Amino acid sequence: MLVGRVRKLAPQNEIEARYGQINAFEKILSENGTTVLKFMLHISKDEQKERLQARLDEKRSRWKFNASDLDDRKLWDQFLAAYELMLDKCSTEWAPWHVIPADRKWARNAAIAAIVRETLEEMNPQYPKPQWDPKSFVIK
Repeated sequence: MLVGRVRKLAPQNEIEARYGQINAFEKILSENGTTVLKFMLHISKDEQKERLQARLDEKRSRWKFNASDLDDRKLWDQFLAAYELMLDKCSTEWAPWHVIPADRKWARNAAIAAIVRETLEEMNPQYPKPQWDPKSFVIK
């Protein structure tokens, strides 16, 4: 949706309809017992510049470089506006977006881990109890 909006790859009315479709799909998941966690990893334009340059400079990272990223970078403000719109339209009570500052990977990882941990603690998952007595079996 983001690239489609910024690059005008689909009619505006189709892109607008997709927000509702995404929300409806996530609601179905939620109503059927699936917990949806969504993370928007937000990096600054300066950090993106450093990371793109590092991909060019480091031989083992060059495979990550895509020249089209430079074209998208020129549209930074349009992408930022598209992200804000997506966050506004698709952050719901049943599937909220979590915007995570991601300039520093350790801080990003800590923030996401805290949200995942809190979610799991609230869910309190348990191993299922077998319907049979494990002591009644002997492995030979």
